[in-house]
Amino acid sequence: MTPLFISVLLAAMCLECRAQKDNVLQAKGEETAAAGGTVTLGCLYNSSSSSGNYLFWYKQDGNNSPKFILMRHSGNHGNTADEFKERFSSTLDSNNRSVPLKIQKLQLSDSAVYYCAVRPTVTGNTKTLYKNLWSKDNRILHNIH
Repeated sequence: MTPLFISVLLAAMCLECRAQKDNVLQAKGEETAAAGGTVTLGCLYNSSSSSGNYLFWYKQDGNNSPKFILMRHSGNHGNTADEFKERFSSTLDSNNRSVPLKIQKLQLSDSAVYYCAVRPTVTGNTKTLYKNLWSKDNRILHNIH
């Protein structure tokens, strides 16, 4: 029997970045692992915030909107969406400025694009990523959430 392989793409983004001093870096563009295994997705960040850092992970599969996975603001403090609590985890390491995402018991449905994001302040809805897209003729506003 041929093992199933899970492939994840990494993308980085910054919410409410201040003068490009706040950013994330996901050095590896793609990870491949066997079903049932474990994978850790890396994310390094820089932040100019003196009031604490808030790091987020999102998952986007197919043509669906990104889904909130988790948020960390200090060590293991933060919140994780219910559907991800069992197999997804992360710890914010402020010394190394990293917030890796660990996915255990990999399933084929874990194949997706994973976004790491930094936001230096707590505003808005942390459970949903909102993005407004205008059509080319600027007549239709599409809300992705």
